[in-house]
Amino acid sequence: MILEVAILDVKQGQETEFETAFVKAQKTISGMKGYLSHQLQRCLEKPNRYILLVNWETLKDHTEGFRGSAEYEAWRKLLHHFYEPFPVVEHYSLVVQDPR
Repeated sequence: MILEVAILDVKQGQETEFETAFVKAQKTISGMKGYLSHQLQRCLEKPNRYILLVNWETLKDHTEGFRGSAEYEAWRKLLHHFYEPFPVVEHYSLVVQDPR
């Protein structure tokens, strides 16, 4: 499993519109091949900052499958105009997990 991590700085004053658009956009990503789960969390210290965490089966499912799809274009049109600056997206693999 691969964890996609994106810190999203939304233009101040557009947080409500962004969250509304994200509710629509999440339906797009959740139907993609290799998608496992996601969560969007809002920063308490900087209310216009969010973190998006998406679990994918493989890196290619995100970087080639999703980003190369028509669905990505719909995602982009719904969300990308909210970001300033444009986010850096990184991918992580599990090293240690809580044994509980």
